[in-house]
This record gives sequence, C-alpha cells and structure tokens, in this order.
Amino acid sequence: MNSIEYLRKISHNPWYWRSYILGGLALLITALVFQHILDELPCVVCIQIRLLITLLILVAIIGSLSCNASRKVGAISVFSHLSTIAIAAVLTERSYLLLGTERGFIFAACGFDLGLPAWFAIEKWLPWFYRIETSCGYTPELIFGITMAEALMVMSVFLLLISVTVFLAFIVPAKTKR
Repeated sequence: MNSIEYLRKISHNPWYWRSYILGGLALLITALVFQHILDELPCVVCIQIRLLITLLILVAIIGSLSCNASRKVGAISVFSHLSTIAIAAVLTERSYLLLGTERGFIFAACGFDLGLPAWFAIEKWLPWFYRIETSCGYTPELIFGITMAEALMVMSVFLLLISVTVFLAFIVPAKTKR
C-alpha cells in the first residue's frame, strides 16, 4: 500500500475525526485549567481560538458520523474536510496574531469585543468559558519555556498541513485492481 492509499484509508476512518475531537477537548480542558485553576485570564484572541476549537470539534463529530455513510452523504464528508481546512487556516492566522502580539512583531488593537453578532452572544450564555477577561500581550508558559502562543502556532500549522494532506488523499480516486 503506497502513502496515497494509506492517507485515503485514513480519510475514511472515523478515528481520524475522533482524534480531532479528542485533541480539541484536550485543548479546551487545558484552557479551562489555566483559566480557572491557575488564574491565567483569557484575552479576545484566546476566546476566538476557543471558539474555533469548539467549531472544529463540532465539524469532526459530523465528519465522524459521515465516514461510513452512503454516497448521498458523501457531500457531508467533503464539507467536513473543507471546513476543517478553513478552521485550521483561521486558527493558524489567530495563533500568529497571538504570537506576534506576545513577541512584539505585530501591533494589533486587542479589545474586549469578540466581534460576534448580537444574536450569537455566547460570552453571555457561557461566561465561564467564553468571556474575555484581559487584554492581549502575554500567554503563560506551558512547559520547558514554551508559551501557549508558541504551542498554538505549531499545533495549528500542523493541523493545517494534516488536514490539507488528508483531504487531497480523500479526493484522489481509489485505484482499481486489475
């Protein structure tokens, strides 16, 4: 089995999507531990990243459910793969903004407004999870001197590369045996 066939097999496997679900949940739990136990308050970009990770989990649930579905539901699989790529791209951009703000090579206005429409007031519905509590400029150290912004940057680029690679393998037609 060559690498394209192996990646194609992964793209149809529910565990591909479940790994995104588990990874996303681990990231959100880590964020909550830092916020509520270690008292590291989230900024607007941190909350936007939480929203993106939550969206990634929801898309991964849909992708997992559509893995072994009929051909009619194949469009849902394509939607899930493309949505994952889009989320990973925006997550990479937000992580870069956070890292740049922390390191001082990006000067951005970082207020207390998520920029969401009034009908989607998630910061009011789940304030313990999505409320902005501080301005941008600093992220806590995780381990070995690596800050949260640095780790997010690496993870989001990795997510983008994996998502694009698996999607490309997903759309390649399967080889027929002769």
